[in-house]
Amino acid sequence: MRWRGVSHVEFAVLDYDDSIGFYDSLFGWLGYSSFSSLNMEYQSIYYMTNQASPHSYIGIQPARTGEKLTHSDQAVGINHIALWARSRKEVDRFHQDFLIARGVSVTDEPKDYPQYWPGYYAVFFDDPINGIHWELAWMPKIPTPRQLWAFYRTLSGFVTTRSDLANTVPGVLLQARRTLPRPSKAD
Repeated sequence: MRWRGVSHVEFAVLDYDDSIGFYDSLFGWLGYSSFSSLNMEYQSIYYMTNQASPHSYIGIQPARTGEKLTHSDQAVGINHIALWARSRKEVDRFHQDFLIARGVSVTDEPKDYPQYWPGYYAVFFDDPINGIHWELAWMPKIPTPRQLWAFYRTLSGFVTTRSDLANTVPGVLLQARRTLPRPSKAD
């Protein structure tokens, strides 16, 4: 089975120097490393984890046009970027020691999100310079029975509110699955 992930994401940012300051602090706090494009073809700074995939990074470069984003507008574009935390405690420490300590706008305090996955725990916040919406999330490798039950109850409750799902077979996850078109053998 092939596994695919995101290779990289790049953002165009307002006030490049202030943005670098914010992202250096954010990604430094989370233990990322950084490198520069050296301005060979374009100006960009990149942040990446210290994992084995060297071509998986987040980049920022100076914007040529545009304004600060407002997440609540739900404008076309990226809704938010989620980063993985190492633990539930890291989410709480990041919230308190990084976000609150720096006055960063927290849109959703750290809490459980059983509708996403058993044990899913996250905090949501906005980049103060550009308005880019971020999430720091954690989920356990092996959920507890309580977390599994909360996940099942939450999704089952959602299904009962949807008339289009009322007469489907049991199994919320099976109901949510979609089939995507695949290339034909001739392609």
